[in-house]
Amino acid sequence: MTNILKMGPSPHIRTSETVEKVMYDVIIALVPAFLFAVYVFGIRALIVTAVSILTCMITEFICQKIMKQEVSVFDGSAILTGILFAFVIPVIMPLPYVIVGCVVSIGLGKMVFGGLGHNVFNPALVGRAFVQASWPVAITTFAYDGKGGATVLDAMKRGLSLDSSLLATGNPYMQAFIGKMGGCIGEVSALALLIGGLYLIYKKQVDWRVPAIIIGTVFVLTWAMGGDPVMHIFSGGLFLGAFFMATDMVTSPYTTKGKVIFAFFLGVLISLIRMKGGYPEGVAYSILIMNGFVPLINRYTKPKKFGEVKANEK
Repeated sequence: MTNILKMGPSPHIRTSETVEKVMYDVIIALVPAFLFAVYVFGIRALIVTAVSILTCMITEFICQKIMKQEVSVFDGSAILTGILFAFVIPVIMPLPYVIVGCVVSIGLGKMVFGGLGHNVFNPALVGRAFVQASWPVAITTFAYDGKGGATVLDAMKRGLSLDSSLLATGNPYMQAFIGKMGGCIGEVSALALLIGGLYLIYKKQVDWRVPAIIIGTVFVLTWAMGGDPVMHIFSGGLFLGAFFMATDMVTSPYTTKGKVIFAFFLGVLISLIRMKGGYPEGVAYSILIMNGFVPLINRYTKPKKFGEVKANEK
């Protein structure tokens, strides 16, 4: 009797990786930045983050029920979106705006495309872009040490001195690296974000080339354009975007070559917006713009199929 071997559809690679494992690894990596945010901003950072997470989970639950999908709000995806959205807004933003931003993040940034794995743009940044367009003052009003004021990037953009209202006393580069300055909830400490980023690299959840190329490109280009490259990489949302948003497996290229191209042009856009644009920060919009180019990058960097040959030209 002849034995018949049957082969199922691809993919044929088996792995222990699950959506839950990936998402919760990223959530764990964000814990240092969250703890530092609570240290800098107090209980308000905890409240805003909790409201953001809860709103994202409820919105996803409702959307999945309406779309008759399997409810999966505890797979970590909605929780991660809630954390990231909270991390890219000021701690003093009114809670109703936070709720609206989270509804947009999940509803418009994720579920309208069909849910996890189908979205083109980073959901948290879609929500942030909506809030910025709707309430620009609220999303650009920051607080540090109980006082409102400009961020380091805003001060450099306007040619202001980096005084004690922006940074703690001491070496300004060290204070910026540690995170003793104003800014959005999750972006103030480059050190805390670096610790989380190294954890993700260790767990092989992100390709180290992406954050390295983004940060390196911003450093070189801001220096070439007459800026302070050290302060540019330590302040603002560069580390948060480079390690946790530009590496999102759904909205970033899947090939190594594609990741390099994506990261390089992302660094270029961030530098141009910061140095030549009218807005002091450029990470969020740069990532959203490059998200839109990901299908094109994937198309032209996909590996050649085994045994594939070009058709003979007539």
